[in-house]
Amino acid sequence: MATVTLNIFRGNQEKGYFQSYTVETFEGMVVLDAIHKIQREQDASLACRWNCKAAKCGSCSAEINGKPRLMCKTRIDSLPIEEPIIVTPLKTFPVIKDLVCDVSWNYEIARKIPPLKLADEGSKEPLRMMQEDVERVQEFRKCIECFLCQNVCHILRDHQRKDIFFGPRFMIKLAALEMHPLDVEDRSEFLKEVAGVGVCNITKCCTEVCPEEIHITDNGIIPLKERVADVYFDPIRGLLRWLKTP
Repeated sequence: MATVTLNIFRGNQEKGYFQSYTVETFEGMVVLDAIHKIQREQDASLACRWNCKAAKCGSCSAEINGKPRLMCKTRIDSLPIEEPIIVTPLKTFPVIKDLVCDVSWNYEIARKIPPLKLADEGSKEPLRMMQEDVERVQEFRKCIECFLCQNVCHILRDHQRKDIFFGPRFMIKLAALEMHPLDVEDRSEFLKEVAGVGVCNITKCCTEVCPEEIHITDNGIIPLKERVADVYFDPIRGLLRWLKTP
């Protein structure tokens, strides 16, 4: 029976170490299977967060051999197993225990975003949208909130500037609202001054790790930047604003 060795981070935000576990493999085994096997047969104190095991809940995010991935979607046979597989928690967020991070900051950010606002909230007429508008927004609504994109964003990960940038996940949420054809809320100032869309420098690392293959940068962040640029930095609009100023 083939085996694989995993070196897994154990500890919390203050201190930690790597513990080595060797488990027997089976066909189709994913990293989350190995974690469960360790918990069941060797060490029940090993902590990880998971729920659906179908790559739809986004709970089992971790860094595997240094790359942010879903543990339930990463097959063991896709990794080089001659060396131990390194499994660590997401770097961007504080570690609670072992592979479990505190991602509550993301939910605090979500609450700050102005929601959908319809022109006539009380209308009894059916809401009608063109199919192309539906398809554009549906791409963003595929997000499973795994926060892998937040984890690789260098503004959040390396510079820890959660105070100036909401991160790719919430740029997508804002894009879904801004591109909704029935939405009338003006979020231009919010995008520029609060969400920090101008801080992103389009490295596309968020797009590369998205398990839903959402084109975060090209279809979300860049159009938002263009909208803000049109409002605040277009010279014609600036001239018109100046002429209207009493």
